[in-house]
Amino acid sequence: MSAEHDPVFRIVHGKMQRNAEQAERCRLLMAAVTNLGLPVEDPGDIPRAAMLRVHTERHLDFLENGWAEWQTLTDPGIEIVPNQHPVQGLKSYPRGIVGRAGWHIGDTSMPLGEGSWKSALGAAAAAYRAAQAVNDGERAVYALCRPPGHHADVEISAGHCLMNNAAIAVEELLTKHKKVATLDIDVHHGNGTQMIFYGRDDVLTCSIHADPAEYYPFFVGYDHETGEGKGAGYNLNLPLAPSTSDEGWVEAIKTALARIAEFKPDALVVCLGLDAHENDPLKGLKVTFDGFAQAGHLIAQAGYPTVMCQEGGYLSPDLTTSLESYLSGFLGKDALVEPAN
Repeated sequence: MSAEHDPVFRIVHGKMQRNAEQAERCRLLMAAVTNLGLPVEDPGDIPRAAMLRVHTERHLDFLENGWAEWQTLTDPGIEIVPNQHPVQGLKSYPRGIVGRAGWHIGDTSMPLGEGSWKSALGAAAAAYRAAQAVNDGERAVYALCRPPGHHADVEISAGHCLMNNAAIAVEELLTKHKKVATLDIDVHHGNGTQMIFYGRDDVLTCSIHADPAEYYPFFVGYDHETGEGKGAGYNLNLPLAPSTSDEGWVEAIKTALARIAEFKPDALVVCLGLDAHENDPLKGLKVTFDGFAQAGHLIAQAGYPTVMCQEGGYLSPDLTTSLESYLSGFLGKDALVEPAN
């Protein structure tokens, strides 16, 4: 994890607000790991080749060097925030930094600052190293990826996500295994992960999320999206009503796990969003600590070699306990975690 990326800019309902993907999340998530007494390992560096399995060179170049180029503009802001994006129809890749910003950044939730690249490298390295450890025989590894990744596509960073950490983990797992499944339980649909693997039959993508008809990412994440070409039938979306609490959410996880069992993967990547919690500030679903514990237990019982990549879960007093509850359920601890007073 890394605190260098601490974005400021965001627009909500037409108003500028403080970005939700704040560096304080690092401390809150690490507190759960510490409270559970889990061993912690620095992931080290990630080879560029591992990132290029998922992203293009020009996208990596933009993430690495774009901020410095942005500073050469007349009176630039402290973060890259594009004012124009390519739309449907004919389009070509622009040369200037303002145009490239619109090409590579999908929305105003994803401003790029001076420390963003360093943090993105750390998050990607955590996912990569976790996948390596699973390839080497570990049963399960939690990667504290921050910033998250599941909204990032091959050339687009969006929704607080710079690189797709889960997809990087999948590709590393595929260096040893033939088939890998993903299970995304973040409150938002994992649109970037879906699109990266949408035409493939060696990766099954499953996402359980708030109904995008009225919730980010709005334009994708519907149940009729099942894959294309070789990937037809290898994408499962289970959108849920915003009133959904533990029972409906856990049933959706059981449905996804049943489809995963049919696929018979060699390994599993869990996109571990905690923003489905009832007290998360983004208010998408109404899952409790008990629901997270049940989810962890069910996913562990599935028995796959598992990489868990941290996705969302934003600033609330309950974020630490949400992660503790999930990991306690996964580890088979008897008592559910109670929030601190």
